[in-house]
Amino acid sequence: MATFLRDWSYRFPWLYRSISRAAALAVGGYARLRRLPLQGIPIQPQDRVLDLCCGPAEVTPLLAELCQHVVGVDASPKALAAARQRLPNVEFVEAFAQDLPFPADNFDWVHTSLALHELTFPDLEQALREVWRVLKPGGRLLLLDLHAPHQPLLWPGLALFLALFETETAWHFLKLDLPQYLQHQGWQAVRQTLHAGGALQVIQAQKPVA
Repeated sequence: MATFLRDWSYRFPWLYRSISRAAALAVGGYARLRRLPLQGIPIQPQDRVLDLCCGPAEVTPLLAELCQHVVGVDASPKALAAARQRLPNVEFVEAFAQDLPFPADNFDWVHTSLALHELTFPDLEQALREVWRVLKPGGRLLLLDLHAPHQPLLWPGLALFLALFETETAWHFLKLDLPQYLQHQGWQAVRQTLHAGGALQVIQAQKPVA
């Protein structure tokens, strides 16, 4: 169930952005937060990268620095308008993660940050099936999202943030062992690293070559 503050975060993006930047201090600041999934990733200039649920292009500029073929996709026209204004030379497409308008085996990388926890589990399953479909054999998924913290002192702050700005899907997401789920779905080389006392997780996973 969404709160009025969640509605405000859509109407006034600066509100959510300000709180996110304050929370990002736990990992060394907002710039480092957005770079976490990209650390040590060998993206080549000729690679094709999909920035899934790109929003107003917070991470897309970093991807565009690494390669020449970046596509951002989001379901929000307002977010995409801001993204296009920010990066006029990047292609942005309006679509849901559960129904991507791209051919199979089209991208070398799919990146998504702090978006999957907003999906219901059936939608999350479908979105990951779509990611699998559009990735080339051997292509990789890079994601950053919430994780149940290991440190008890972090739970009150996280619980307050979720209560104010998120829906019940975020709570369900915290209960999901995402690396194990991905492995069961056939993903290979699944690697998880935890940050901010375990409150954030970065996952890398590879679609099998054959």
